[in-house]
Amino acid sequence: MRGFYRLSIVCLFGFVCLQAHAATWFPFGPDGGDARAFAADPKEPAHLYLGAANGWIYQSHDGGRTWERLARVGQRDDLVIDNILVDPADTKHLLVGAWVPGEHTDGGIFVSGDGGVTWAAQAEMKGQSVRALTEAPSDPKIMVAGSLDGVFRSTDSGAHWARISEAGSKEIHEVESLAIDPTDPNTIYAGTWHLPWKTTDAGKTWVSIKQGIIEDSDVFSMLVDPKQPSEVYASACSGIYKSEDGGGKFEKALGIPSDARRTRVLVQDPNHLDTVFAGTTEGLYRTYDGGSFWLQTTRPDLIVNDVYVDPGNSKHVLLATDREGVWSSDDGGDSFMPSNKGFSARQIAAYVSDVQRPSTLYVGVLNDKEWGGVFVSETAGLSWSQLSDGLNGNDVFSLGQAQDGTIMAGTAHGIYRLHDERWQRSEEEEVATVPVAVPAVAVAKPARKVANTPAARRRAAAKLRAEAEAAATAAKAAAVAPKGFNGSVYGFAKSGETIYAATAGGVLRSSSNGVTWSAVDAVPSDEWRFVAAAKANVAAASLTTVEMSKDSGATWQAVALPAKVDQVSALAVDGRGGVWVAGREGVFVSTDAGANWTMLDDMYVRNINSLYYDEATERMLVTSNGPATEVFEVSVASLQVTTWEAGWNLRFVRPVGDHMVGATLFDGIVVQPRMVDSAEAPTRPQSVPKQEVAGPGATRTAARE
Repeated sequence: MRGFYRLSIVCLFGFVCLQAHAATWFPFGPDGGDARAFAADPKEPAHLYLGAANGWIYQSHDGGRTWERLARVGQRDDLVIDNILVDPADTKHLLVGAWVPGEHTDGGIFVSGDGGVTWAAQAEMKGQSVRALTEAPSDPKIMVAGSLDGVFRSTDSGAHWARISEAGSKEIHEVESLAIDPTDPNTIYAGTWHLPWKTTDAGKTWVSIKQGIIEDSDVFSMLVDPKQPSEVYASACSGIYKSEDGGGKFEKALGIPSDARRTRVLVQDPNHLDTVFAGTTEGLYRTYDGGSFWLQTTRPDLIVNDVYVDPGNSKHVLLATDREGVWSSDDGGDSFMPSNKGFSARQIAAYVSDVQRPSTLYVGVLNDKEWGGVFVSETAGLSWSQLSDGLNGNDVFSLGQAQDGTIMAGTAHGIYRLHDERWQRSEEEEVATVPVAVPAVAVAKPARKVANTPAARRRAAAKLRAEAEAAATAAKAAAVAPKGFNGSVYGFAKSGETIYAATAGGVLRSSSNGVTWSAVDAVPSDEWRFVAAAKANVAAASLTTVEMSKDSGATWQAVALPAKVDQVSALAVDGRGGVWVAGREGVFVSTDAGANWTMLDDMYVRNINSLYYDEATERMLVTSNGPATEVFEVSVASLQVTTWEAGWNLRFVRPVGDHMVGATLFDGIVVQPRMVDSAEAPTRPQSVPKQEVAGPGATRTAARE
């Protein structure tokens, strides 16, 4: 393995040359995720920018064939970057429009003066949920932004902004798209969640331009022909429309079915203006005749957020998509291939390393459906490939490994086992399901004396009918009920040859390498979110309770939570019999099954999201949701704290050889670099004195490898 890690460092340093400003630990995929918007450097068309749904701006210097992280806008991971502008007069001057999912009052415009390396929020647009941003073709100093609150305009390249729609307007709000007349910067088109609008006097007056458009259509994109400004395109949830008279009247395009269709973006080929691409929630469409007829060029399950057509080569077309990242075409959009090298916007929720092959790692992904699932790396995290056949697009909450080496995945719909590169869910698993009250079938009982009146006889007959109907309903339900557990599986832990699973229907165990499962009857039925094991110690936790066994699951006892912990966010046990619990309040450890708890006061971070016991070194690895970006190691024997500066908010970390691999919250996997060869220097950082980690403002010796 030493030779392998030397090779790894060569790879890492090659990456560092390009990414040294980004972080201390370096990202290595899995590639793909949500890509949102493109922009090109007008002086260097091969230099592209890409906005993501996690606050990141990426760049490419080879026309989108490879990508590198540039900066996280606003230093936050919840900004959706849907619009990027590059100033043609100064290509180091960039602006982005951003919004926050689920928020109607957050986002803004961010400005960079150094080519996207650093960003600052524009004060007048702070908090605006910016959904559209464009510049005037005839005067790029004039820019227009659309937010959920209205339309705003800048006449000084984005330095200052002023509202040009009426404040509190009941009509011109929730602005999703904008376009400016190529010859007249005062003529502006605005697409809202309730039809399009137009102004010819820079916003002093607005008129509705809805004729021909289905009522209450959300207008996602507007496009004005640069040579014939009277030709205006509008895309909406109800289809694509075109006007020949500057928006006076629209006609619906043919060739695009209207069922469940949302056309998110319209883009013209700059060299052939009659060629227009439509990125929809059901694939890419293209017209060669100015919108008279459209033809689908990709599969229908591709969600397209943006399209880029290379002005120097119209055959080169890029797509920014949901879940699948960037796709590239070199034949004008007839065929596409993924082009995600260096682009990673994955939410990693689960991890397991192969005990038999230490450099083989598996991670589980959330929210990416059939393009997510599980990814595998045979290079200790430096490269990844998808391994999701058979998972049916399920989110993967947990991963584990059985005694015989079989990898298991806990999903939103039960447990899967990996066999011959395919995931299989046995429908014959002997697994407990969530208890359901079922009426008992009526059986013969000793006769008893009842009142022999018409009313009594009617009551008895009604009761028998009700019992018979209940029995039939129960029998029918049993016949159609899925075999095997079909609920969420949040975690796995192994104690000896027994595997435990924390599920929405209780704690399960298997002694058959995960083939069959049964309920741990000694543990109350609950939604158990965490399970951990070390030697003979096993523990399970819901959000508010903990159960523990010290004899490999033979007997269990309730563990009282620390008084300060309102909700459990992480659980671990160590090889010395200790149980560890964490929450927003910090990390707590008990060596007497919860009778007494010790809070790790030296660990200044709170809001803990992961505890992991590394048995080989008898240390506990701790991460938090932030704002701290350190990784913490706690000696199980002494409770002494050691830190590494990771540069990322991490979901969890795991040791791989003499390195660490971490999962970010939204940006895939990051790998810890080793700055010197392990043969020349210690591979572990020096311990941090306790007094140096007393609080958020204290100086910390975050030794780096």
